Amino acid sequence: MSELKTITAQEVQQKLEAGETLNLIDVREDDEVAEGMIPEATHIPMGDVAMHLDDLDDANEYILICRSGKRSENVGWFLHDHGYQVVNMTGGMLEYGGETKPKR
Repeated sequence: MSELKTITAQEVQQKLEAGETLNLIDVREDDEVAEGMIPEATHIPMGDVAMHLDDLDDANEYILICRSGKRSENVGWFLHDHGYQVVNMTGGMLEYGGETKPKR
């Protein structure tokens, strides 16, 4: 089994602060993102990802985010197995120190 690509929460923060455009998907539940999520991220709860495959472009690379990096890794393998380019943000939002906003 190959390794899933990873990126640290600090690397994501640095890329965003440098003005890079990233395709971020936050797979946490509604009550978790209500406490704050990365403003550039799209919220697709883990249980809903399979219903949103048509919304994703397999030419793009997606960085997956959850609270600690475990759920996003599971979603990463699911998307990887469906032909998508994915990167798991290790450490999740627990280690992310950048700007966040509550999801409306």
